[in-house]
Amino acid sequence: MNRAAEILLVDDEVSIQRAMAPLLRSRGYGVTIAANGRDAIETVERDRPDLVILDLGLPDIDGVEVCRRIRELAETPIVILSARGAEADKVAALDHGADDYVTKPFGPEELLARVRAALRRSLGASPELRGQLTRGDLTIDFDRRRVYRRSDEIRLTPKEFELLTFMATHAGRVLTHRAILKQIWGGQATTQPEHLRVLMGQLRKKIEPDPAAPQYLMTEPWVGYRFADEAE
Repeated sequence: MNRAAEILLVDDEVSIQRAMAPLLRSRGYGVTIAANGRDAIETVERDRPDLVILDLGLPDIDGVEVCRRIRELAETPIVILSARGAEADKVAALDHGADDYVTKPFGPEELLARVRAALRRSLGASPELRGQLTRGDLTIDFDRRRVYRRSDEIRLTPKEFELLTFMATHAGRVLTHRAILKQIWGGQATTQPEHLRVLMGQLRKKIEPDPAAPQYLMTEPWVGYRFADEAE
């Protein structure tokens, strides 16, 4: 990047502001703070930051609604902070356009890693459905619709390849069960998660060295799945 990335931190907890803003600035990021949803939306519309870190528990507007409104304004990546115990809150935020989430309490290095990954995807080139994508020993050839581990071809069914392609072209981003089901089977399948569990299990058996400890297709418990980012 030729300039410091600008981050909008949206959180009403002063302790979080005092801890996170200096941390982010120490790594070279510019930081603007908004303590409520209304200010956050106005700041995104006016300043167009490179990334938004958004708490779900805001005093004026629910964080999920703020996420939805931000997504209507811009494609700015959104990393959710959540202290809520209900996975439904995080799923809702991801379905409304969030790119990732971090659960409070969190480690600073974990947050920084998620920030870097989101900025890479936003400011860099996203993988396209052309050419090849390689992660470790795994290579996906989009043009020829083939998958290899080292030089050995892995035979996938059309649905398995479709699932792998969808995951890989959103590498590093958490994809909800609902989003994947809609993409692979259509909107009528969003209430049938068993389809996805079966297909994901079949795909992992074929591409993962150890399906019980995935390296490529990572589980985000109760929320969805994530294809491993390049830096993992």
